[in-house]
Amino acid sequence: MSADPRPGAVERVRRAYARIAAVDRPEVWIDLRPQAETEAEAALIDARTAAGEHLPLAGTVCAVKGNIDVAGLPTTAGCPGYAYLPERDAPAVARLRAAGTVVLGTTNLDQFATGLVGTRSPYGAVRGAVDPERISGGSSSGSAVAVALGVADLALGTDTAGSGRVPAALNGIVGLKAAPGRVPTEGVVPACRSLDCVSVFARTVGEAQSALRLIADPAPARPGRRPGPWRIAVPAPAALGPLADGWARAF
Repeated sequence: MSADPRPGAVERVRRAYARIAAVDRPEVWIDLRPQAETEAEAALIDARTAAGEHLPLAGTVCAVKGNIDVAGLPTTAGCPGYAYLPERDAPAVARLRAAGTVVLGTTNLDQFATGLVGTRSPYGAVRGAVDPERISGGSSSGSAVAVALGVADLALGTDTAGSGRVPAALNGIVGLKAAPGRVPTEGVVPACRSLDCVSVFARTVGEAQSALRLIADPAPARPGRRPGPWRIAVPAPAALGPLADGWARAF
């Protein structure tokens, strides 16, 4: 059996903060947790895995869109005047944490998740990961760019009318949206309650599918029907080069 290629949780957290400093993209974040706090959480995860506990996401870090509750961090939805401090994680966040990932912080977005550009935020316009002179897409801009820049392994966003899939496509990563209702939207600031979905960002389809299965409610039994459907945005060939000239400029 080959060794697990993932680093330990503490080492992965340290690499994440080193990467945050190296890329110098503060507009990605609304609230970034202190490194000492995340390292302490990661040390507990390493201890649990060393004791033989199976945590499928141990050794990974994730980011969470700023309209999804993370206990102890303000939920702003991109609007400082709206902010409130949740006492508990949204179910999607809680399920990822239970699987062993460490949440780095909350990410920037088009205010109240209404926009597809990633620039409509008082926290700053989120620049594209491929070309910082161009838009990142939105509304889940910070989450997509955090994954595209290699800071986070996974990120949560929301997708009501493309807010997860658009920034995934523009930044060369995978954005995965399940059918409405598969992932609980409790603890998510609504844009349109009947259409809102929690979406997942990752670098590969396999990683995104694995994370989505962890946060989704079990599919109801329906004879003759397979689970799903999944709605996926994947990067264009040649690292999106042919699309670059068609992107709108952010500045």
